[in-house]
Amino acid sequence: MSAIDAHIHLDMYDEESAKAIIAELEDSQVQALIAVSRHLDSCKATKQLKSLAPDHIFAAYGFHPEQELPTETQLEALIGWMSEHVSDMIAVGEIGLPYYTRHEVEEAGKPFDVAPYIQLLQRFLWQAAQWDKPVVLHAVYEDAEIVCDLLAKYGLKRAHFHWFKGSVETVERMIGAGYYISITPDVLYEEEIRTLVRSFPLELMMVETDGPWPFEGPFAGNETHPRMIHAVIEQIAELKGKTVQDTAAILLQNTYRFYQLS
Repeated sequence: MSAIDAHIHLDMYDEESAKAIIAELEDSQVQALIAVSRHLDSCKATKQLKSLAPDHIFAAYGFHPEQELPTETQLEALIGWMSEHVSDMIAVGEIGLPYYTRHEVEEAGKPFDVAPYIQLLQRFLWQAAQWDKPVVLHAVYEDAEIVCDLLAKYGLKRAHFHWFKGSVETVERMIGAGYYISITPDVLYEEEIRTLVRSFPLELMMVETDGPWPFEGPFAGNETHPRMIHAVIEQIAELKGKTVQDTAAILLQNTYRFYQLS
């Protein structure tokens, strides 16, 4: 049951763990990793890790929104570096809006200005359109509606919302637009994610770990590893009423198609 981990922060593992994950891919029945990045140093680290297994690690470069905004100098340095390495880049990502940071600040009774984050996202979406690259998105709940508007504004059709959560209305909009989502190991114990799997077309779905983010339930206490996606596939198959083999084949083909993997 071969599969692809469609979203992993490989550079966030310690060096020994990252190298072990790469060495274990074949034994783990994982064909490839889509390795996303968080900022310039992260992009450089991801590129270095890709060089260890160029046929199995596909790099996405971007700026994760759940952190302090870059200065203009930092942003230009990142965009410039991405421009120089656009041929190495499978997608622009991870990019999006800071839902969790915003709510944490607002729950503390402080104001949060999301406008600069929207402007930053627009810059990356514009660049993705110029480079003809898909985008990997961190956008959940009401933020996903803003992002859908921006994707339409910049004419971007290939959008991957990783670890997505959102309203029924947003789900319907994303399905109508042909946007993809990816499912994490929490589908084994989070009813919100299980409901999403039941309602979203299997043909617009991928699987991911978002490693090294840790999971609970049957994964509690274990370092997140790409091999966990097999349990995710089994759960999706059960929720969709399909065989594991058919489900795995469809999810794999989806990932090949979305990322235009040869």
